[in-house]
Amino acid sequence: MDIEKYRVKPKSKVKLKDYSTKKDDSYDKQEVKDVLLPENLEKMFEYQEKLYAENKQAILVVLQAMDAAGKDSLIKKVFTALNPQGCKVTSFKQPSVEELDHDYLWRIAKATPAYGEVGIFNRSHYEDVLVTRVHDLVDKKGNEKFWNSRFEELNNFEKHLDNNGVKVVKIFLHVSKEEQKERFLDRINLPEKHWKFASSDILERQKWDDYMKAYEDMMQKTSTDYAPWYVVPADNKWFTRMVVSEIMLDILKKLDPKIPALSEEDEKNLDKWREILLSEDDNEE
Repeated sequence: MDIEKYRVKPKSKVKLKDYSTKKDDSYDKQEVKDVLLPENLEKMFEYQEKLYAENKQAILVVLQAMDAAGKDSLIKKVFTALNPQGCKVTSFKQPSVEELDHDYLWRIAKATPAYGEVGIFNRSHYEDVLVTRVHDLVDKKGNEKFWNSRFEELNNFEKHLDNNGVKVVKIFLHVSKEEQKERFLDRINLPEKHWKFASSDILERQKWDDYMKAYEDMMQKTSTDYAPWYVVPADNKWFTRMVVSEIMLDILKKLDPKIPALSEEDEKNLDKWREILLSEDDNEE
């Protein structure tokens, strides 16, 4: 799969209408679900084991999307293939009183993954240039200087992470307005999905165009070589999962984590410890 077509090139003009929300017809749904995706997930698990053992690098996956684009199901179907011991999911909701008493990156910095981990942000620091901007929560409507300064802060934050061994990859799940409508109707019509329904989601939908403009500006200003944005089609969940698994494998291969070798002393003493174990009487109580 050519994942580069989903990657936003640094400083390029972003128009979301130029990115498809639908599957690539060259992929067969059943083959993806039965063969290709399981193979990718198995490889992800193998690489993650090495990443955890090496304990020198980390990955931070940022997931952003409009409501009902499939972030939760993506985490469930792709990232739960990883060992929970080395994987952490953080969902960012409205800031708490304590969080509001600090700068907007305070809660983000605390949640970044440790070495050896894959960290997943379900929403992220980018809420502070999306919801905050669309709803003018900081009273900076039309103040491009302020927003450009904030974009620069986000870039510097991610560059700092990259310099310190934390690879940042940012994924925008690109769902169409029509597909979002169908998913919202499912939440209303199907009792088993009522728990997912929130009237606020419908109200946010009314600002769709404003959000698209905010996302375009955000990706244009913050997709970098060290922390790229990927615009992933989200109308067909099975295909979304395939693309994201390919992106993750690409990152893991480039990081190329290694199982650490034993110390020279431990290596020399392996025969001794083997003999001690083999000499034990298994019948001893």
